[in-house]
Amino acid sequence: MDPLLLTVVVLIVVILAAVFAYTNGYNDTAASVGTLIASGAATPEGAVIFASICGLIGALFGGSAVVLTITSLVSVSGDVLVLVLLAGVASAILWNVLSSRAGLPSSSTFAFVGGLIGAGVAAGGVDSVLWGLNDLFSSSPQLVGVAKVVLFLLLSVAIGFVGGFLAMKVSRVLLRNANRSINAPIKKAQWITAGVLAFSHGANDPQKQMTIIAMAMFGAGYVATVDVSLWARVLCAIAITIGTLGAGWKIMRTMARGIYKVRPIHSLDSQIPSAVSILASTLAGAPISSTQVVASSVLGVGAAENARMVQWRVGQQMLVSWFVTIPFCMVIAGGAFIALKLLLMGG
Repeated sequence: MDPLLLTVVVLIVVILAAVFAYTNGYNDTAASVGTLIASGAATPEGAVIFASICGLIGALFGGSAVVLTITSLVSVSGDVLVLVLLAGVASAILWNVLSSRAGLPSSSTFAFVGGLIGAGVAAGGVDSVLWGLNDLFSSSPQLVGVAKVVLFLLLSVAIGFVGGFLAMKVSRVLLRNANRSINAPIKKAQWITAGVLAFSHGANDPQKQMTIIAMAMFGAGYVATVDVSLWARVLCAIAITIGTLGAGWKIMRTMARGIYKVRPIHSLDSQIPSAVSILASTLAGAPISSTQVVASSVLGVGAAENARMVQWRVGQQMLVSWFVTIPFCMVIAGGAFIALKLLLMGG
């Protein structure tokens, strides 16, 4: 590819990575503060600003463990890698916009992983993707590649649901003789748990966009290693923060009221396992879906108190999104890569 054209493409990738971070923050605001608002512990404006600050801190100081996992997923290089990233991030943005309009608590992580896999397969065939299955079932099992990403995406949601269920059961026992005045300290405690949850979200999610920029710079030959530079980290942190301030209100309504009628204790019991699940995944270097972790924890809390009052259709929508998101983004990104390669590299 012509050097000037390559520079333009890399610039477009960087811009789209920032847009992706914005849509990520916009969609995932509900994950951090939806239940906090629904329980009456905070106003929407105050909660969103608080989550934005905590998320910004998480993005700036959350490390790069997730980056290492994502960079291992595809083994293409050079100009082709830049086009793979362009196709992958474009498909993920498209999915984020569609899911936001539908009010569906879907996963931008699933979307980007699907896009990256689809474009990678289109670029270098099935063998260009580190599926991780051979490593998982080898004589010395290792959890790597796509297997690691998918397992943690599912495991984090399971931890959210089970953790929410157990937290609610324990709370019912501990607070069985409490009166309504207990809500005041619970609401105050929610600010702490919501802050940790927002920090963990900021530490995990922007690393996807940081990876896109780092890999694009490496593929274009501008840097010798795939490392996240300070400017890329700051850019993604600011973009996801602006998205959080924009607040995806339709998704927030789903999180706050569409799953279960949330009271202060429900909010607290959902935030604790969600924060633990996301932080643990981040430390393990696994990109996960904050929105779906929180949604599953609310389902767990509701199931523990009164399963008949839970809007299980939200859980069903999440399950459907799991089986739709990755194939959708794979097809879109694969087609986009082929078109971009024909257009920019002549085949």
